[in-house]
Amino acid sequence: MTPVFEALADDALLLRFGNAIEPIHCARALAVAQRLRELRPPWLRDVVPAYASLAVFFDCDRIDAADPHAFAATVLRNCLDAGTHVDQAPARIVDMPVCYDNDMAPDLAEAADELGLGTEELIHRHCAADYTVAMIGFAPGFPYLLGLPESLALPRRATPRTRVPAGSVAIGGNQTGIYPRESPGGWRLLGRTPLVLFDPARAIPSLLAPGDRVRFQRIDLAAFERMASP
Repeated sequence: MTPVFEALADDALLLRFGNAIEPIHCARALAVAQRLRELRPPWLRDVVPAYASLAVFFDCDRIDAADPHAFAATVLRNCLDAGTHVDQAPARIVDMPVCYDNDMAPDLAEAADELGLGTEELIHRHCAADYTVAMIGFAPGFPYLLGLPESLALPRRATPRTRVPAGSVAIGGNQTGIYPRESPGGWRLLGRTPLVLFDPARAIPSLLAPGDRVRFQRIDLAAFERMASP
C-alpha cells in the first residue's frame, strides 16, 4: 500500500506502510528511521520504528512552518523518494546465548508435540534461523523478532502466566521474543538467556535495537549459571 501519514499527537506523526507483519514494511520503516538519524534535523526528538510503521516525534518550536505535521511529512516523503534501503549500513549482529534446559523451558516439550517435532529438532530449527529486531516494545528492552520459521509458529497460551522469568526466550504466533524482566506473559517459553536485555544504568540501556540481527546459540545449564553470575 502507499504509505499513509497520520497525526499521532500535536508533536508526533505516524508513517504507516501497511497493516500486517511483513518484512518489507519493517524494512522500509527501519530504512527511513536510519535516514532521519543520519540527517539529524534540529527539530527531531525521536524516531520509533515498528512492524509496519514509523513514529516521528518533533519539537514544534524548532519547525519554522505553520503546520509542523505537514513539514515533517514533506521530510519523510523526501526520505522515501530518495530510495532509502535498509541495507545501506551493515546490521549489527548479536549472538544470543540460550539455555534450553528443562528448568528454563517449561513449554518446550508441549510445543514440540504440537508441532510434530522432537525437542532437539525444535531447538535446532529455532537456533538455525536468522532474526531481525523489528521493534522494541511491551516492556523496556523487549525485542520483537522477525524470522521465525513458519514450521515453528504457535499460538499463545490459552492462559497467560502471571510471572515469566527475565531472559525467557519465547514464541508467540509467528514471532520470537525475549522477556527483559520478570513480568506476566502468554508466549510459549522455550529457553532462557543469561544476558541482561535492559539496564537503565548502562550508557545504552537496551541491549538490542531495531535493525539488529540476532542469532541464538545453545548453551548448557553450567554455562548459563556461569554467565548469569555477577
